[in-house]
Order: sequence, then structure tokens, then C-alpha cells
Amino acid sequence: MNTEEEFFDAVTGFDSDHSGEFSEASQKVPGGLGSDTSKSQSVGKTEARPPQENGLQTHRTSLPAPMFTRSDFSVWSILKKCIGLELSKITMPIVFNEPLSFLQRITEYMEHVYLIHKASRQAQPLERMQSVAAFAVSAVASQWERTGKPFNPLLGETYELIREDLGFRFISEQVSHHPPVSAFHAEGLSQDFVFHGSIYPKLKFWGKSVEAEPRGTITLELLQQNEAYTWTNPTCCVHNVIIGKLWIEQYGTVEIFNHRTGDKCVLHFKSCGLFGKELHKVEGHIQDKNKKKLFMIYGKWTECLWGVDPASYESFKKHERRGDHPKKTHSEKVDSDVADHVPETQETVQVIPGSRLLWRINSRPPNSAQMYNFTSFTVSLNELQAGMEENLPPTDCRLRPDIRGMENGHMDLASREKERLEEKQRAARRERAQEETAWRTRWFHQGSNPYTGTPDWLYTGGYFERNFADCPDIY
Repeated sequence: MNTEEEFFDAVTGFDSDHSGEFSEASQKVPGGLGSDTSKSQSVGKTEARPPQENGLQTHRTSLPAPMFTRSDFSVWSILKKCIGLELSKITMPIVFNEPLSFLQRITEYMEHVYLIHKASRQAQPLERMQSVAAFAVSAVASQWERTGKPFNPLLGETYELIREDLGFRFISEQVSHHPPVSAFHAEGLSQDFVFHGSIYPKLKFWGKSVEAEPRGTITLELLQQNEAYTWTNPTCCVHNVIIGKLWIEQYGTVEIFNHRTGDKCVLHFKSCGLFGKELHKVEGHIQDKNKKKLFMIYGKWTECLWGVDPASYESFKKHERRGDHPKKTHSEKVDSDVADHVPETQETVQVIPGSRLLWRINSRPPNSAQMYNFTSFTVSLNELQAGMEENLPPTDCRLRPDIRGMENGHMDLASREKERLEEKQRAARRERAQEETAWRTRWFHQGSNPYTGTPDWLYTGGYFERNFADCPDIY
């Protein structure tokens, strides 16, 4: 690589933006890929539809090929000169990836979308905040034990997902390459919510760990209540990237703000701490605009989230400090082969009497460890169903040959295709520079978040009309 441009483009880091603005509500109907306009009506042809069960589309339950072993590769040989640097500027072998684009990784926020639907049906603002808080925690739960890095989206890359069974549709686009920004927009098929944001995480290597610091605001709008909630995700850290067993923690404070009522939910994602006692724990509260605590929240982002009234919570904690509560034996299985420096999973969440269950994680498929520790929802994200390709834009992640090659177990092919795509992207940028033309995003535009006033990428609209004639050739 002879230039800084080439150095940046060869990376497998993140570049994408996300955002959304509800501009197609009047056109929405609960439908599949072709629910917007007459142009997309061909999607409903019977012969092009995947298998159905009880009238709903079914999805695959496993990947085409098992995960490739990483035991023969030394990440230290790549990272030893990069301590303190941003990881999006470092080229990593494809074996350290997982067969998903970062745009698809963002889509995993939607796995527990039922919590949004639940919030939209609840009458009281406090109840709605509880469901929104549970959704915010659930949105990062899929990262548990996910140590592979998603593919860096190419500029102009897109991803769509429509799940009639879950009641939403989703579109994302890589809107910037330097800095990498991914924009996304999701909406309920029953016109009950809009969920959008712009994500540009900063990754750094600290010798033994890789830290992903979240950047960008996430916004959820409950349309029937005319409420908007905003927050930023916690920091994610992968430990033992050089030697030993990889493990993940998330830490930091997440503040969810209701812009209509002034209520706020403050969630503390606990760092591991000494002896691993705080590993995966989440604790926090909901307060009104006068900072009065209304509800306490506790649990683990890898397991479940509970809530209880402040008086019961404080009483329980008071007795706990005195040692009045008997210690329960933990019911979670602990790997006896885990290295000493990896914190053991502590006992499951001790439920305070009178608590309400807000959320529980979905069980992963039995072969998840051979599928990059994907959830059942994640396994389906790169599935290219019968009849789908003719209705997708040429920029959709499912059509990326390097990701498809890796998913099918063809690592050499995937590596070659990745290099080809990166070089094609660099050549396209050089050509734009020579012609003095600027890149034009297709589905999102720069603006300000309507609730926080911070810079954001907002959904322009029109994607589901399926006019893809002027989409760029990026693959």
C-alpha cells in the first residue's frame, strides 16, 4: 500500500452510518418484500416463496458450513505493532471474521423487537420505559461469546430485512467510509414504531484486549404515544486476543431519555471487577423529570432483566450488606477448562421478592458454537431465499461474494474476493477524485437528530418502492 487511502481501505474495520426518519408510514402494509408498490408485487409469486409453516415464512436453522478453526493463526503477529491504535486501520486475516457484514450485525438489535411492540401497547409511561430499557439491553445480548469480527461494509452497501412474523422491516446503508458510518431505519408493519440511528464505533487495541467504543445516537419513536427515546450503547471489550480463552464484557452507563415526559432510565453495565463478581451485571433505575426514582432494574445482559419498586430493592440490598441472605449455589454450568485469568460465570441473578421479569434471552441453537456462536435469529440474516435476489438491490450484503464464500466454508475464495472488493472500492474513489465528483448516498442523508440536535443520518425514504436502477456496482 503506497498511500494513506489504500491503508485505510484495506481494513476490515467498521464503516457505516445509520439513521431513519418515518416518511413512508402512509404506504406501509404488513407484507413481504413487495409491500410498497406495484413494481415489487412479483415477490409474492408462489414458486418464489421459501417454505411456509402455519402461513408464515420459515427460516434456516444452520449455516451451510461449520466455523473455520482459528487455532493455526497468530493474531499477535498482526497486532503487536498496533497497541493504542484504532483497529479500523489494521488489516486482519479473514479467519478472524464472521460471515456477516456489520450492517447485518446491526440488524441483530431487532431480535427482541417484541419488546417494542409491547411498549407501544402499554398505557403508562413507566411501563413503557421498562420495556424500552429491556429492549436496549436485549439489543446487545447477541454479542455474548461472539469473538469474530463482522466484515467491514463497503461504501454504498445496504441490507434489508422484512420479518412479517416479528412485525417489522429494516433497511441500512453504509453512508461513509472515512470515518466509517452505518445508518439504519426500522419500522413496525403495524405502524406502531420507528427505530433508527447512526453507528460509528471506535475500536482500539490495548495489548491484551480490543475495545469497541460506541459512537452515535439510537432513537426509538413510539408513534401512537408520540414519544421518542434516545440512548447510546455500552462499550464492548474482547479480552485475551493474544493468548488464552477469549471472553467478552460490556461496560459503561447507558441513559435512555423520554423526550416527551422527561423520564430517564440510567443503566450501569458493570465491568468484570475483582474475581469476576460483576461480570455481565446490569443495574439501574428509572427516574422522573425531578430525579425521583420510580423503579429499579437489575439482571445480566447475557441472561435476563428484572425490575422492582425502590423500597423493596433498598430493603433487599440492606439485608444483603448485612449478610442476611443465604448464598445460593449457582445453577449455570461453568467450564472447568477455562483459564485462570478468565472470570468464571457467577451464580445466576438472585431475584428480589416482588420483582417483575422484563426480558429473558432466547436460547441459542445446539450447534451455535460451530456457527460463530450465532443466535437462531442471526443464522437467518445472510440467507438468500428463493426468488429474493431478483428483488434485492445489487448492493445488498447477501450478494457479497466474500461473505458468501466464507459462509460456505471456502476461505481461500473469500479472502481473494475480499481483496478484490477492497481494491475495487479504492479504484472507484480514485476515479471520483480525478473527476472531482462526490459520493452520493442513496437512502439516507445527513442532518440533525430531531430530538437531540446532534449530527445524524436520516432516512430519505423510498427504498421499499424498489427502484434500484441507479444503485452503484460495488461488488
